[in-house]
Parts: sequence; structure tokens; C-alpha cells
Amino acid sequence: MVKGVSMYFHSYCAAIQGIDAHIISVEVDVCDGLPMFSLVGLLSSETREAKDRVRISVRNSGYRIPTKHITVNLSPADIRKEGTAFDFAIAVALLAAFGRIPQECLENAMFIGELSLNGEIKRVNGVLPMVYAAKKNRMKYCFVARENVAEAAMVEGIKVKGVKNLKEVVEYFTLDRKIATTTVTAFAEQIEERMEDFSEVSGQEMVKRALEIGVCGMHNVLMVGPPGAGKTMLAKRIPSIMPELTFEESLEISKIYSISGLLDENYAYIKKRPFRSPHHSVTPTSLIGGGYHVKPGEVCLADGGVLFLDELPEFSSNTIDMLRQPLEEHKVVISRMQGSYTFPAKFMLVAAMNPCKCGFYPDRNRCRCSERQVRGYLNKISRPLLDRIDLSVEAMEVTYKDLIQKGKAESSCEIRKRIKKARKIQEERYYQEEVRYNGQLSAKQVEKYCVLGKQEQKMMEQIFETMELSARGYHKILKVARTIADLEGSERILDVHLSEAVCYRGFDKKYWGD
Repeated sequence: MVKGVSMYFHSYCAAIQGIDAHIISVEVDVCDGLPMFSLVGLLSSETREAKDRVRISVRNSGYRIPTKHITVNLSPADIRKEGTAFDFAIAVALLAAFGRIPQECLENAMFIGELSLNGEIKRVNGVLPMVYAAKKNRMKYCFVARENVAEAAMVEGIKVKGVKNLKEVVEYFTLDRKIATTTVTAFAEQIEERMEDFSEVSGQEMVKRALEIGVCGMHNVLMVGPPGAGKTMLAKRIPSIMPELTFEESLEISKIYSISGLLDENYAYIKKRPFRSPHHSVTPTSLIGGGYHVKPGEVCLADGGVLFLDELPEFSSNTIDMLRQPLEEHKVVISRMQGSYTFPAKFMLVAAMNPCKCGFYPDRNRCRCSERQVRGYLNKISRPLLDRIDLSVEAMEVTYKDLIQKGKAESSCEIRKRIKKARKIQEERYYQEEVRYNGQLSAKQVEKYCVLGKQEQKMMEQIFETMELSARGYHKILKVARTIADLEGSERILDVHLSEAVCYRGFDKKYWGD
């Protein structure tokens, strides 16, 4: 029991903002006076309810809370605290205040978890960025629910301990009860999962080439063609030609999935590049992110991987136009009264669509759409969005000859080898820049890294005037040409590279005109 006029104790937790976490100090002041338990510090409603959960949980764990004036402050007060992850830290600070846990045991430790009324520690979302914040602040220990321990242990350099209930924690600090430290080495032991292979796709060599270029430089790709041409089939095989995730990429993507509640003890971290394919009925909030409790959307969940939008014109025009900023800035910024949230969105957009409602335009033998209907269907895709597409390619109908050809198509493994080699060139070129791939270059960086010779400059001038390109369209051609040159192992962008890049850029004129 606390004696005297006033006593101060504290523990540590963390609050999520975007995909990062900030250390929160849980300060407890206990003094004589009117019995009261107040919780302050810019709290959401579910965080404010922690005082009831904590009080009952501590009591049901066998520890009595004396009738004192108790004030708990979650500091700093200018960071909004949302969720139930603070319960555990509040409880251990209270137990320290009433002499159940020595205060010095809490100095270098973080406590993350929700409390049930019987004293058990329950899993919460966002543990990975919280533990990473603890490591950056040089803490030695992190106590989490057992269901979160595999996820938390992905962060090296901090001792992670999974606990079942409050009593177990108290006995660990006072009776030297053993709690195992969990370590995870699974990232280095990834099991190669069989993925759908490009060798299974007959024909469509031009589309495969466009997708290879797109993956190599992280360029956005639009496929247009009739039903059954294999657009969706090709898109689903894109992850099979993407290089493996680095540890840094896996950590960033896993943070996003952690705060979204998509990680659990059986799926503790992201092992392969994401492939997200939302239905065309998706809402703007689900696609971009936001909501009352701000969460990342599909564009953020596709970070480092592919966002595939099938039947692109069927999406709401307002929804797909919201992609314009993430495609340009490679991040999503959501502003609320309580603060601004930033989520990474470095994804490769792959979209597929039919050329008209029935799908057979311009084949007038089968297409029954009027010119007005075709134009209305195509115009659902705005010009500003089309301008952000790097490669447009036509998926032709597969012929009987394509289906019965004896020679097996090139495998994903062979394509991936070329892509990895070209990406290595990009990594070495941009090692001092914030970008990693050609598709992410800014206008200023294009001028620096996509230099043309005199012959290529003259050719590019003719292309610019003939195609009536915008500045963005001009830069897109240069970035794609730079990627094609990297695939060929060429230090310079040659006219042959520009010619191929223009073919992918000029394709949309066939359907959308001037």
C-alpha cells in the first residue's frame, strides 16, 4: 500500500501514427484524498474506458487497489491515443505504485496489450511498429501477448517476452519466474512457395514484354483487350517475376499489415510481395485509406507489390481518380483534426479493361456497341489518370495456333533473372537518391539520369511534336526507355529504346484519340 501524501510511478507503451509509433509514458500519481481514478492525455473513447478494464483486471488477478486519488496521464498529451494497447502499461504502472512491482524493473521495458477482465493479456494490432519504436529508443525488453510474440520478435536487438496474464508478469519481476525470450529467424528461412508461372500462358508475347518492363522499373501498366484474352491470368502471375523482398521492404510492408490487423501468430510477417485486387465496388476509403479510426487502404497494402484493378471502367470515376496523387507521390497523406497520417504507397498499378461494354470493339462483326456507347465507356477513364500510365498494351485474342504450340513459353524464373540484373543496375545508380526504380524518378531526376545523345534528342523532339505530349508524358517515355536500356545492359538510352517506349505510350491513341 502507498503511504504518504503523493507518489509518482511510470511505465512505457507506444501510440501509432501512420505506420510509425511514438513512445508514450504512462505516468501514475497516487495521493490521499477523495477516491478517484482519472485517465487523461488526449484519449479516444476506447482508451478512456481502460480505467474500468484495468481496475477489474487487477482485482481479478488477486491484487487490491486501495481507495486513493489516482491520476493516470498518457504523455505526451499532443499525440492522440487510440485503441486498447495501453491497458497493459497502465496496469503495471499501477501495480508498481502499490508496491507489487519494483519501479526500476519498468525503466527499460515496454508493455503492449489489451486486458481482459480476468487479467489475461490479449493481442492488439500494430505491435510491430511499436516494438521497432522501443528498439530505436534503446529499450531492452518488450512484453506482449503470446499471440503477438512472433510478430514482435521480428525486430532484432530487443528481448521480446510473450506473457499470458498480469500475475505472470508480477511473478517474473518479484519471484524470478522464467519467461522465455522469443527470437525469430524465419525471414532467412523463407520457404519457396509455388506461384503461378508465365510459362502457363500461351501467346501474348507483347503483353509479357510490357509487364517485364513494368516490373523492372515499377512502371504502371494498362492492358486493353477482349474477354478471354488472358489479362487477369497474366496479372496474377506478375508476383512470380518480381524479385524477393529485402528485410527492409518486408519490415515496412509488415508494419502496414500489422496496424491493419492482418498479421497473427501464424502470419507474423510478410514473406512475399503483395498482390491486391479489390473489387470494382470498393469505396474511396477502402481504396485509399482513412475512416474514423484511420487505417491504410488497398493502395498502401499493395506497397512494394502490385495493385491490380480488373475491369477498370467499372470502378467509380471518383474512386479511381483518387489514385492520381498516390501514383505521383508514392504515399498517401490523410489529414484529420487530431493530426496527419502518412502511409507509403510504392506500388505498381496494373489495370485491365475491355475496349467497350461488350468487349469486342473495334471488331464490328461482333461488337454491338454504338460509337457513342464505346466513347462513353472509354471516357470513364480520365485523361489525367491515363497520363499516369507508363505502358499501355493491347492483349490480342489467343488463337488456336497459340494454344497448341509445342515450344513451352518462357518461365517466370528466366524473366525474373533479367529483372533482378536490371534492378541491380538501378540500385547502384540511385544509391544516393531516395528512389529505387526508374518509375519513381522525379522530373529533375529524369533530366539527370535519362540523358539523350544528339540523335536521340532529335528523335524525341519529333515524337513530342507528333504525339502532342504533355511534360508528364514526355518524362514517362524517357523513364520507360531508361528501363528498357537497363534490361539490355546499355549505359545510354538509344533510339531503339525510345522507339519501343513510344509504342507503349502511343497505344492509347487508338482508343481514346487525341
